[in-house]
Parts: sequence; structure tokens; C-alpha cells
Amino acid sequence: MKICVLIKQVASEDSPLTLNDDKLSLKTDNINFVSNEPDNYALEEALLLKEKNDASVTVCTLGPESSRQVLKDALAKGADNGIFISDEGIDTSSPLNIAKTISAAIKDNNYDLVLSGLQSNDIGFSQVGLLVAEYLNTSHASLVMGTEIINEKSDVKVKLELENGWFQWSELSLPASLTIQSGINSPRYATLKGIMSVKNKEVKEISKNDISISEDSNYTVIEKFTPVKSKETTIIQGSADEITEQLLDVLKNKLRIVS
Repeated sequence: MKICVLIKQVASEDSPLTLNDDKLSLKTDNINFVSNEPDNYALEEALLLKEKNDASVTVCTLGPESSRQVLKDALAKGADNGIFISDEGIDTSSPLNIAKTISAAIKDNNYDLVLSGLQSNDIGFSQVGLLVAEYLNTSHASLVMGTEIINEKSDVKVKLELENGWFQWSELSLPASLTIQSGINSPRYATLKGIMSVKNKEVKEISKNDISISEDSNYTVIEKFTPVKSKETTIIQGSADEITEQLLDVLKNKLRIVS
């Protein structure tokens, strides 16, 4: 069984985020880059499946040269090999182009499972895993809270998170692409032995020249900006009935938290 885990490099939660003058990119000088937290849960689930089903785990990332570090971290935790896709010359502003690029890079490897975190902490499209399933023509499940390989490794049983604390078990035929919900497991730390083994594990390098995709997403980012914090204080006066009427108007028409 072959499993591929998609991992993204993102800024840590405590990193200062400052835009460049183009209003489209971040100044990276003081940013501490880490592995996307939801993807860490996907990696751990893949490693657990590996231990139970004698599988191999490949980690794949699309990004700048610095994103090689997330591959090293994953390899140190127990992944068997990696794929680094350089984003140089590739438009990664839309989830469609990201999915096209990743799918083109891994399609010939015929993975049984492709796992990814439900969303990225920086952009939060929650679309890449689903689109990868479409381009690879695999079955798909999202909000996955449990996995189990069944039927002599031809199917996967998944626990799906529904609303109001409800869950549902479903069976999918392999190959499948799953987007993993945070909290499904407890991600492990790399051991000293694992860290030392990284230098002996292969990382395949792929550039724009190695794949053929059509970047036609019709998606354009015009400007990025820091959300403006605003605060407004409204004093409501009058009789009890008048105060109630004014308060209801604020909740219903301005804050829109009641209907």
C-alpha cells in the first residue's frame, strides 16, 4: 500500500505578518515557518496506517525552497520519502492551480491514499484535497475523524464528522483522497534516530518544466490587507419597551445574530 501526504509550509501563529509594497506578498524576513497544523494530523494518520498495514508513506509539498524543511520534519517522524515541488514560475494563488500542480506531479505514482489536512492555516481554502481527488479520479471524503483499511486493502472505512456532535462511518473504494480533521489523533514528535535517518531518505525534486498543466483558473488576487479593527459604542436610552425595541433592532439588523 502506498500513501501520499500533502504538507504545506505556513507562518507560525506568533509570526509578525507584514505586507510588501505590492500588497500581494508577505515580508518573510521575520517569519517563523512551520508545518501546517492540520497536515500534521494527516501525517500522523498516515504513519498509523503504515504501522498497521505495512504501507509506505511519501510526503509532498509545493512551495519555495524553504519549504523543504517541512519535508525533513515529516521524514524525521517516519515518512519514507518525499517530493518537493518548486513553486517558482507557478501561480499558486488559487486552490485550482495548486491541485492541478500537485496532481500532475504525483499521478504516475498510483497512490492508494492521498491524505491532507482539512485546510491550511494561512489561506484556508479547504478545497485542495477535494480537487486533487477530482484530478486523480479517486473517491473522496472530508472531515475525516477515523480511518481503517478493510476488505483485503481494497477499501477504506472512514469516520466522518457531521453536525451537532454526530458521526457517520462510510466505506470508500481505493484509491481515495481524504481530508483529515484536526484532533483525529495525537501527532508524534521526531526521535533522534528519526532525525539522523533523514539524510538517507530520497526527496524527489519537481519543477514547472517537469509537469504540464493549464493555469486557467480565472482567479486573480487584487490586493491583500490586514483586517481593520473597529469599535463602536452605542448608548441605548428610554423606557424599558423602547430599550428592548432598539436592542432588538441592533441584534437583528446591525449585528445579524438573531432573525
